[in-house]
Amino acid sequence: MTTKRSFFDRLSGNISAGDAFDSFDDELPTVTAPVHKESRKQASGSSSRPAPLDDDLSGSEGQLPVDVHQTASDIIVRAFVAGVRPDELSISISRDMVEIGGSRMEREQTSGSDYFTRELFWGSFSRAIMLPQEVDVEASSASAKDGLLTIILPKLDKARQTKLRVKAG
Repeated sequence: MTTKRSFFDRLSGNISAGDAFDSFDDELPTVTAPVHKESRKQASGSSSRPAPLDDDLSGSEGQLPVDVHQTASDIIVRAFVAGVRPDELSISISRDMVEIGGSRMEREQTSGSDYFTRELFWGSFSRAIMLPQEVDVEASSASAKDGLLTIILPKLDKARQTKLRVKAG
């Protein structure tokens, strides 16, 4: 009985010259992706103008992309909130979580057929971020400048100790 060699044996050359090479196609099933009629029509090049997006996302809520990093004393959260006034943002902070929410409204209404490309998100958005360490909620701060929201969350120092005096009663 011949045993099938592992991929690593074949890759490293541990196969004698007399062994037949096994095709990788035998190991994995083939899967074909369905092709939508719209994508075939667009790929055929019948029109020099790309098809406009007709997805109606008015009922869905977007998820705000964020960057979260730390310094020695702070956890810093940054998010692009262009088109949203600072007073329209909602930020909730607990010791182990930050929640950011808001809404970005389109100033002009344009019909869907007049768009060439539509990639900007309009509507309400939110994001809940679990923090890797507990933070001082009272000392936290948030600022927005040039469409960039920055939230600074001071870390709680668990190693810090205080001495308590016992009062005689």
